Amino acid sequence: MLLVFPLPAQDPSKAPPALPPSSFPFPELSLSFSVESRSCGCRNAQLQEAARRRLWALESDDTSVCALFKELSARLVCTQAHEDRFLLTFKTPEEVWKFSTYLTLGYVGTCLEQLLLAQEFWLDCALVEDTELRVTVDEEHLATIYMDLLLQEGNFFCRAVPGVCKLEQEGEEGLQLCRNELVHVKSAGQDSRWEGMSLLTGQRGVVPVTALEPIAGWEAPLASVRGRCIATKDHRGAAWDELSFSKGDAIEIIGFFIPGLPWFVGKSLSTRSIGFVPTRHVNPEPCEPLGKGFVFLSEEEKSPVLHIPCNGDEEHFATLLGDLAHTDITSVYRLGEEEFPPDPSVVSLSLPEAALHGSKEIQVLQPWEEINDWATSSTSELSSPGSEIAPATLEDVLLEKLDDLDYPKFFIDLNAGHMEDADVFDPILTFLNQDSFVPSFQSFYDLSFSFLHSTFYGFSDEDELVLYLETSRNWAKRTRSVWAHVRLCFLLGKLCIKKLKLSQARVYFEEAMSVLDRGFGDLPLLAALHGSLASIYLKQNMKHKFSSLLGKTVTLLVCLPGRSFSSENELELLTYILRESIAVGNAPLEARICFLIVKLFLQLGRTEEVLPFLEHLQCLSTTWLSPGSRAGPLDATATLGYLYDKKCLPNIALASVRSFVPSSTKGTPTPIWRAGFILQNASKLLGRQQQDRSSIPAVACLYLRQALQFCCESRAMPMQRTLCAVLSRMYLQHGLLDGAIPYAARAADLARLLGEEEAFESSLCLAWLYVLHSAAQPESPAESNKCPFFAAGAASPHSPRAALEHREEGELFPADLFALATSGHLGFTLAELYLLWAVRLYSELQGHREMDTELAQVLLWLAQAMVDRQRREDAKLCYELALGFALKWQNLRSQLHITERLCHFYSRVCPDLHASITYHEHWASLARQLQDREMEASARQALSQLYQALGTPEALRQSLDCTKQSLRIFIDLQEAVKAAEAWLQAGKLYYLLQEDELVEMYFQAAIQTALKGDNFSLAMDLYEKAGDTFFNGSRNRARAVEFYRGGAVPLARKLKATQTELRLFNKLAELQISLQGYEKALEFATLAARLSLRVGESLGGCARGGHQWWLSFCSSCPPPACPGWGCCPSFLGHSVGHCRSLPRAVLLLQEKALEGRE
Repeated sequence: MLLVFPLPAQDPSKAPPALPPSSFPFPELSLSFSVESRSCGCRNAQLQEAARRRLWALESDDTSVCALFKELSARLVCTQAHEDRFLLTFKTPEEVWKFSTYLTLGYVGTCLEQLLLAQEFWLDCALVEDTELRVTVDEEHLATIYMDLLLQEGNFFCRAVPGVCKLEQEGEEGLQLCRNELVHVKSAGQDSRWEGMSLLTGQRGVVPVTALEPIAGWEAPLASVRGRCIATKDHRGAAWDELSFSKGDAIEIIGFFIPGLPWFVGKSLSTRSIGFVPTRHVNPEPCEPLGKGFVFLSEEEKSPVLHIPCNGDEEHFATLLGDLAHTDITSVYRLGEEEFPPDPSVVSLSLPEAALHGSKEIQVLQPWEEINDWATSSTSELSSPGSEIAPATLEDVLLEKLDDLDYPKFFIDLNAGHMEDADVFDPILTFLNQDSFVPSFQSFYDLSFSFLHSTFYGFSDEDELVLYLETSRNWAKRTRSVWAHVRLCFLLGKLCIKKLKLSQARVYFEEAMSVLDRGFGDLPLLAALHGSLASIYLKQNMKHKFSSLLGKTVTLLVCLPGRSFSSENELELLTYILRESIAVGNAPLEARICFLIVKLFLQLGRTEEVLPFLEHLQCLSTTWLSPGSRAGPLDATATLGYLYDKKCLPNIALASVRSFVPSSTKGTPTPIWRAGFILQNASKLLGRQQQDRSSIPAVACLYLRQALQFCCESRAMPMQRTLCAVLSRMYLQHGLLDGAIPYAARAADLARLLGEEEAFESSLCLAWLYVLHSAAQPESPAESNKCPFFAAGAASPHSPRAALEHREEGELFPADLFALATSGHLGFTLAELYLLWAVRLYSELQGHREMDTELAQVLLWLAQAMVDRQRREDAKLCYELALGFALKWQNLRSQLHITERLCHFYSRVCPDLHASITYHEHWASLARQLQDREMEASARQALSQLYQALGTPEALRQSLDCTKQSLRIFIDLQEAVKAAEAWLQAGKLYYLLQEDELVEMYFQAAIQTALKGDNFSLAMDLYEKAGDTFFNGSRNRARAVEFYRGGAVPLARKLKATQTELRLFNKLAELQISLQGYEKALEFATLAARLSLRVGESLGGCARGGHQWWLSFCSSCPPPACPGWGCCPSFLGHSVGHCRSLPRAVLLLQEKALEGRE
């Protein structure tokens, strides 16, 4: 099938581009994004910065970005995070067309939201609803790329400009074209002419480029209407099927009146006659449109024609939610989650309190009194919405079930003696000769040939039925039973089509058309006859007959709502009409035809072929037919999401379903379906590290809450409890206990009405949340039974609790002391015993993912118990066994959790440099796989320090490599401070490697990074640390002066950092002494002395620590009596020896300086 869809237009007011000159290679397309607030219509600076930082982090590893744009049919050239844009390119026209379609439908921006906005953003539902990521492209440039690619490919479609063009060239035939005629053109090797073929006549010839223009529906669409219209002139029908009327007559429209078609079916209100009416002879202004925005389908057709994407999904997603909500004892202790959730204060995007306790949530969480009221509701009201919806296939949705209980059936009797008996055929002829449509005729006109079973029986094969129908046809001719004759010819023609005998079928259909002199009493028959015959004409290339029949056939196929398809061959006919509607720019007709093709494809079960037509239909609905509205006349986004999911396009599937707005129409997907679909597809995007069954993506938060609101309104308590449990777990998973506890409490309240098992599960989850939140223990007998050991201890007359009470009363008995000591020892010892027992039992059950996950968690606890008891070798064994189980199941989160513990163990508890390096390497690798750039950078920095501690040249090279990797990450994340420190660290490592030519380059890069951000304090520290590298080293020590004197000191004075300035002068003096530059040393020492006197007591220990350089000089010299120095109030409180030695040091330096001059 040849698709001729135009490039979707973003702005209908813009004119189509002319055919451009070919220009290769093609330039890139710039795609910019902006995160904006819907309420105020301006950019959200905080979210824009968060998205930009995320994009920076992805620049070094753009695998996920490339995968996203590959789904969107574009090729990523590069990302430019600093300008908030991407550069894309395309290699085929199909890629441009698909990308433009996704752009028109809003999927590009929605997909980028899913990529660039952090998990914490999705937990703030109010912010999510108010935020939109908008993308902008140069549409004219995109259209130019599209046309260039078409020209490069050499085969494309155009339409002729208005007027008739004749061209004859020597040696070549000219092609005559009519207005808006569709032409398939390709290059003839000359710039001014193209070789083309008319799709209407099949003729080939040469066409001037000036006679062609790109296909596009640029004209503003006119509304389809129904109702009554007024004749504007007299008309006498030229055939029996055309209506005659006079000027001013009122004509009722049967079906639709679609502007641009030559005919519509009408009924004269004066004569009550029905027939075809020329659209040019009536005024449709008195008619009413089909409804606001609904310009290509009737109200009846808005039913679940496209809304149920697949069979049983509602129940499937209800089951999925139930599995996520399930709580058992092991589910609260699961490796891969922290023992205690992370501190909410570390969340990068602060969540306002309204996000957790906003007004919308208060409306969702009804008070307990309302729950009690609901307990008296009927069982049907308490059932899940998912269980109320029976499974339905696409065919069930698109085909109405026929009630055949009262339909007549005819026995096929081919007895030779009966073939000439008129009475034998009288029942079938009487049945078929009715002059109007009856429901039992519906089986004649459907796609499935259901009349073979519903109307006839008793035949062994179809040849017997054909013989019976042939005989009945002959009797219909004899008895002049016109309607029976026509219907029998039609059935015989259908059976010929089934056997692919098209010529024989055409004979039967033409016979039926020639006999028929009245037919509007059975419009389905008339439409099926016209459609079947026109399809055969088109397939057999009978252009003249096809053209004469086409006008009325289009009217019958397109303008009658609810019409059943009669033959699969209608697909080719509808495609032809679609091309013509695109060529003439008739948007309502184009949308209507797309709708019918989609409906036919789905009815045939060819879902893999329906996607481009459904996308085009949604584009027309969104762009042309309901401008400014995200949802068009027919919201097909649910079906599109289902189809994208089947084609393994998870990003687009998620974007499509997120834009779907559930309606109250019966049979359409509910908010529960949407929430389940989003949960399922969002999990696919999180990567294998998030594939644990208990993981709940934050992007589903808003849709889970909307599903909960829907269940509250329908009083579906089991699903309410399920959704509350899922939401509670999701907030817990992201460390937001304030959000998790209200939902857990709500789930527990609902569970008490549903059953003991549900109540226990919900109470267990709520209790765990209270433990995590350090709240008071629930006062419930059930809770006491969970801790029998402590319950028994509390009841003892000499328990630890009793001991503390007696201590407060001033009475302490020996038994109390014994109870305290024994309980402490038991608590310490029993933990190890219970954990060892648990490990032994878990080991017997290993081999399953969940059991091994639990075993790893127990091993972690046991390792910590061993550490507390100083049994380090046993702790090492437990840690490494736990890591082994995590590696076995490739559980990245669990590996990360255990590896961090091992890094701490080998660094602090049981220092082992080589083991620590091994586990830090694994930590960095896990952080990279989890795409946690900040964690990876931290791991690389720690690893650099460990390698540096080894001190070998190879280790220093490894340390430098780790530093450079962390530096790249900090630059990507725009962490200026950390990046500057990494530049400095790299310079220090180059100094240790004796590559002095690179040392100062890295030091200057560090300093410039700080100065670029006007961070003068950081720059001052970096200057000093760079100087320290030379000062403390063995080579090029004089280079420290430049960093101290030329860089750090001016900044210290600017920032009034007196302590730093004094420290720098002391270092400079000591450095000059070691270099035997005594005159300069005297200068710096004098400055240090003056600064010490000026700042005085406020320097404290800093002044004393800074004088080490001269203390070594004066250790053998007794200080002279000097009232001027010794009584200086600025030195009160300091060491007298330190203060009185200062002038002595200056004198010694003066002597050294004079000796140097001599």
